[in-house]
Amino acid sequence: MDLKISKVNEVFMSISCDDSIAKDLHDYFSFKVPNAKFMPSYKNRRWDGKVYLFSIKTHKIYIGLLPYIAEFCEERQYKYEVDSDVVVKNVLSEDELIQFVESLHLPFEPRDYQLEAFRRSIEYGRKLLVSPTASGKSLIIYLLSRYYDKKTVIIVPTTSLVEQMAKDFIEYGYEERVCKIYSGQEVFDAPITITTWQSLSKAPLDVLQSFDVVVGDEAHLFKANVLKGILEKMRTTAVRFGTTGTLDGTEVHRLQLEGLFGPATKVITTSELIEDGTIAAIDIDVVILEHDKISKISYQDEMEYLVMNQKRDEFLCNLVYSLKGNTLVLFQFVEKHGFVLHSMMKDRVKDLHYVYGGTDTKDREEIRELVETQDDAVILASYGTFSTGINIKKIDNIVFASPSKSRIRNLQSIGRGLRKGNGKESLRLFDIADDLWGDNYTLRHLKERINIYNEENFPYNIKQFKL
Repeated sequence: MDLKISKVNEVFMSISCDDSIAKDLHDYFSFKVPNAKFMPSYKNRRWDGKVYLFSIKTHKIYIGLLPYIAEFCEERQYKYEVDSDVVVKNVLSEDELIQFVESLHLPFEPRDYQLEAFRRSIEYGRKLLVSPTASGKSLIIYLLSRYYDKKTVIIVPTTSLVEQMAKDFIEYGYEERVCKIYSGQEVFDAPITITTWQSLSKAPLDVLQSFDVVVGDEAHLFKANVLKGILEKMRTTAVRFGTTGTLDGTEVHRLQLEGLFGPATKVITTSELIEDGTIAAIDIDVVILEHDKISKISYQDEMEYLVMNQKRDEFLCNLVYSLKGNTLVLFQFVEKHGFVLHSMMKDRVKDLHYVYGGTDTKDREEIRELVETQDDAVILASYGTFSTGINIKKIDNIVFASPSKSRIRNLQSIGRGLRKGNGKESLRLFDIADDLWGDNYTLRHLKERINIYNEENFPYNIKQFKL
């Protein structure tokens, strides 16, 4: 036998093999970190810019990467043996599934793909579920929490999501107390705890090791080192699930999440949800603003030029004024752009709401609830606060006021407006880009976003306007 795989704890497995195979594993599971060349440790030659998932010293690797170990062995025709306790299979029959769901007395029927995601998750008790915004991930998490009926912690990236997840559980019929932790609270004494990763990272080791089940919601948004630190300390927690709307495309990011939670499974796509009428359809207007040509400048200077451009801001404001229904305007820079747009709009827009990092959780929730009752409200929000986790059914329009090429941010932002409600059948997105010298940075970022629209089968039109 070339490789013998055994469990170390609920985080790591150990691989017994000779030195040459260990070196091969070390190289096979090594990945370049994007933008490593800009980091001080790389510049100072203290780090080679790579992440190594297999330790050549300890021979340990994440349990969640077992399928990749199998691929590694098959590619090289190595013989391997896996101890029976590394993964434990749990098969749930169709009758058992139906009986369990019926016992919960949910206020509505789960969708077929939600039930399939639940069934596949409990098969091995480890899974990374890839499912877009508005697909009902919170219900899948609820099903998993109720099925195991053990001490569970649900980790979310923001305080708003703590409140929202707790409300969802109540809506589904959960009658026990849910422990909500953020902003320094340190009480973990309920059957289900919902907390931010920032709060959980401060919890003592005995608390982390008291949980039987861990769920990481929107796991792609957690700081990699913090998530790694939390989940590696939870070495007695056997049941692990992660959810994400999208992965950022880098191999190391995906494999780290899979290693910590379990193999990735795509639940459903946004285009499939649109096709079956579960979420709103989307129409995208790509708006290219043609500026008077300027000399090539750095990326930072280009951003500065755009967010402080009065003609551009006037165009954005006039666009917002012309739209019917509730509109979400997303910006990147709070003081340089968000405050400016707010001051320009406040006298023209009756129902104007401003949300940024300094807006507390209670106020954000009040704004969300208020907008659900309004018909022509405008929410000015930073990407960081509203691109993730705020669900408002009555969003008719989204305006990308600041350029971004992030796949995750792009899709998450679109997802804010895809929920149906009160007769709404479609979302209109205005993607603003700028032509400064024909091949500037924001035009390149636009190309990245268009690639995403093509991949997701989103319809779009390109329009050009001279500023």
